[in-house]
This record gives sequence, C-alpha cells and structure tokens, in this order.
Amino acid sequence: MRTALIHSDAYKRFDYGPEHPLRMERLGLTFGLMDAYGLTRLRGVEVLPPTPAPEVALREFHTAEYLAMLRAAGAGEAVPQAYRYGLGPGDNPIWPGCYEASALACGGSILAAELVARGDVARAFAFAGGLHHAMPARASGFCYLNDAVLAIMALRRHGLRVAYVDIDAHHGDGVQAAFYRSADVLTISTHERGDRLFPGTGAVEEFGEGAGRGYAVNLPLNPYTDDAVYLDAFDAVVPPVLRAFGPDVVVAQLGIDGHRTDPLTHLALSVDGFAEAVRRILALAPRLVALGGGGYDLSNVARAWTAAWALMNGVTLPPALPPAFVVDAAPYLGGRRTLWDAPPVLPMEAVRPAREFAERQVAQLHRLVFPLLGARAPSA
Repeated sequence: MRTALIHSDAYKRFDYGPEHPLRMERLGLTFGLMDAYGLTRLRGVEVLPPTPAPEVALREFHTAEYLAMLRAAGAGEAVPQAYRYGLGPGDNPIWPGCYEASALACGGSILAAELVARGDVARAFAFAGGLHHAMPARASGFCYLNDAVLAIMALRRHGLRVAYVDIDAHHGDGVQAAFYRSADVLTISTHERGDRLFPGTGAVEEFGEGAGRGYAVNLPLNPYTDDAVYLDAFDAVVPPVLRAFGPDVVVAQLGIDGHRTDPLTHLALSVDGFAEAVRRILALAPRLVALGGGGYDLSNVARAWTAAWALMNGVTLPPALPPAFVVDAAPYLGGRRTLWDAPPVLPMEAVRPAREFAERQVAQLHRLVFPLLGARAPSA
C-alpha cells in the first residue's frame, strides 16, 4: 500500500503571534517525531511538499471579496473593515503571511485529495490542514481558509462519494455548512457540546436540509468524556452511518484537542483513545484523506499525529519516544517520555453525567437520523 505524507518547512516562517494558542511549531515537532521513528522513510511512503493553492482553487468555496481582504491584511495593508470578515484581535489575528500560510495548508489538503482520487496512494495525511471553521467570507476559530471543504470538492470533481469524519473537540461547522443541503457528502462530527464550547453549534437536531436531510450527523459530548465513553458512543454512531452511506473515500479531520490536558477544551481522551478512534476510521475507509486540526498541547499533537501516521502505514511503534527526539523537543514535552498515556482516572460524579449525556445523544441519533439514512443501530 502506498501512502503520502504532506509537509513543508515553510510553515516555520509564519506565526499567529506570541500569545496565540495555535503554534506553528507543532507541525515541525510532529514531523520531527515521525522522522525520529523512521516513519518518513518507510517503503511505499512518499513525503511531498505542498504548494499554495491558487486563488482560482480557493474561490471554489471562498468569495473573491474575502480573499482580496485576507491577502491585503496579510501583506500589511490597511484593512479598516477587517472585523466584518472575522479578522482582528482575538481568535483570528492579522499577521504577516496569514493568506500565504492558509493557502499553503489548502494546497496540501488538495494535493492529498488529488493523490488519493487518482489512485496514486491509498492514504494521504496533510496534517497542517483540518482548518474546519472557516466560512466562505469569514475567518473563524483560528481558521482563515477551509482546506477540508476544498479537499472534499477536489474529490467530488473525480466523481467520488465522500464521507467526512471529524473527531476534533470543536464542531466542524464550516464543513457542515458547505454541504448541509447535499446528499453527495456525508458529514459526521463528534465534539464537545456546543453550549459549552465554541462554535456553539453541532446539536443532534442539525441533520441537514432539503436533499441533504440526514446527511449531517452530529454527536455532541459532555465535558469529561473519557476514552471508554467516547468509543462506546463512536461505535454506536459512526460505523453504522458510514456503512449505510457507502463512501468511496473518507476525509478524516484528526484534531487532538479532545485530549485531557488540552488547555482549551474539556474532554478527557488519551492518546490511546484517540488512536483507537483512528483505527476504527481506517477500518471503515476504502481510501483515506487525513487532515490535522486542533491541538494546543504541543506534545499531544506530535504524539497523536505520529501514532495516527503509524496506523495508516500498519506500523506498531515502540512506546518510548526516540532519545534524540526527547533531547531536541524537551521544552515541549513537559517531562513526557512515551508515545502513549494512560486514560485518566476520573471521579464517578464526572463519568456518570458524561456517559448518560452520550447515551441520550446516541438514542436521539438512532431515532431522528438513522431512519433518514437507512442506517441500522448496532443492537438492531
């Protein structure tokens, strides 16, 4: 099986700003760990640098007016009405090269999609992508351009039936919005409940409109959802929905901000639990385009995405991090020396509400959405 890893050192030139939680260093740190484990030199693996997506490609989803505003802002030009496009202090600051960095991420995700669509590789991982909040004319949630939408559109141009599975702690609202009225793309998002976390959407009742009715599937989760609760809920929803839809290719957004130590969210997954979810996605995906996503504890990002890339290549990694990597990455590791971490031991007063909430969401999905897709609940 041939696979492709999409990565560029060019991201080192870009920075959201010293106080912003999305750190570009996480990309180099991830590639460094993959390389230290030998995962970049496996037989059948191609490591390919992306090029920025041209504007004509970006306009498949984004408006010309917004792209012009983003380009001007990133070039340092005065943009007095930038706030109308979601740009400015806070989540989506204006910084030198924000347009170029975003176009590069889009180029990487489109490249991954094209490689898979043409049959050059069976699986491709563009881990700088997964920026799933951006809207056609607005930046949102650290995301300026929506590479995930553009990758799906590239696959659709090849006539492929696409399912999108998003395991980020935040709801994949931008991708859902792009295909909310389409039966050609199934979107699935597991995430922390919207009344507790940005972007405030992703309720079970958001299941598509018109021809797309039933083709948006949302599984919101309570704070302190741990591996066991998460995987039980995942198994009750994602496999039967994917089997009913029958995709040619799965686009997976592999955000790791659901980890128990992530500073921005309140779920309680471990790297082990994340990897188990990736295993399940791989088993259900005839072909795979994998993207990155959220993750604000840099050690978690490097370890989780390295584990995911190993799984995509059928490799079992030793649990101890390579010594050279530990030395080089010591400032980011927080004393961690292993790839895996044990699931947290949570008090029952946290676990019980999380499980009960997840069970209610699953029951609602079985009642409201499964009949629309012809999906069968696992117990049926």
